[in-house]
Amino acid sequence: MDALSSAQNKLLPEMSELLKKRYQILQAINQEQPVGRRTLSEHSGMTERDIRKETDLLRKQQLIEMKTAGMVITKQGEEVLNSLKSFMHKLTGIADLADCLKQQLGILDVVLVPLDSDKAISVKNQIGKEAARLLEQHFAAQPNVAVTGGSTMAAIAKELKGEKTYPALRFIAARGGLGEDVLHQANTIASAFAGKTGGSFKTLYLPDHLSEEAYTMMMKEPLIREMMDLYEQTDLVVHGIGNAQEMAVRRQSTAEEVEKITEGGAVSEAFGYYFDAEGNVVYRIRSAGIQLEQVQKAPAIIAVAGGRSKAMAILSYFKNAPKHTVLVTDEGAAREILELTENLGGN
Repeated sequence: MDALSSAQNKLLPEMSELLKKRYQILQAINQEQPVGRRTLSEHSGMTERDIRKETDLLRKQQLIEMKTAGMVITKQGEEVLNSLKSFMHKLTGIADLADCLKQQLGILDVVLVPLDSDKAISVKNQIGKEAARLLEQHFAAQPNVAVTGGSTMAAIAKELKGEKTYPALRFIAARGGLGEDVLHQANTIASAFAGKTGGSFKTLYLPDHLSEEAYTMMMKEPLIREMMDLYEQTDLVVHGIGNAQEMAVRRQSTAEEVEKITEGGAVSEAFGYYFDAEGNVVYRIRSAGIQLEQVQKAPAIIAVAGGRSKAMAILSYFKNAPKHTVLVTDEGAAREILELTENLGGN
């Protein structure tokens, strides 16, 4: 926090808290519009009473409008959000926190959004928006993009602008299906990215989890060999980071596999690899998707994960993750990671 913001915070701490609250509400309306008060309350983690009071003020200031379908942000409201973004990051200490996390993880950069996505859905959407803006900066120079699945990746697809077309872009599904909601599978995400940008996409219509016999057989198939060749040509990888136990359940892992994952002390998962607290691979599934060595060779990598509950998984993965990765996360995860590293003696 700079000297001016620090002095203001000490002299009028209640003003800072009020500013944070109204900024969060305005940001949530911008993300979810048109949106009603009840939905906004759920997405922001505030009471409906607070929402009603603050949105009435925002309306009087002509920052939002009340429409039949719900509240929407005005052009003036958008300008206020953009003007305050840098200041709010300094006021809340987000800029300093991002720098601390970047140094702790030893990676290329950290993009941080305020608050905790575990507590407010709008924060996950904001993570998606920041990741989308970052991703768009790579489109011209790095056209071959491998993408994984998950709800956070779906949030990125939603936030891509789609104002320009990039016919040279090719989005490659980095995983097969997990048996989860089809909207969150890598195939669907790759298709959504392509639809927003005017690019093409390549899908991997295989179960993410294969037996040894099936894996050996499928790796001989021309279509699978083509996908593996595409992974070798990947310019940019965009991926999530999962909690090990949650991913084991999503993959419908066998009791034997769960036992290996648990006994190995796995706390994180990415690309079908399970990592312990020190970042060591303790188990990996047989998959025709992108392999860790192919990820490491990609010139650019964007990892996206948020929420205090993901802190241990993020910390675990980045123990040995590619150092040229950019992480997009939230304040909740960042503060928990730094607390964990402090408790562990900074290791």
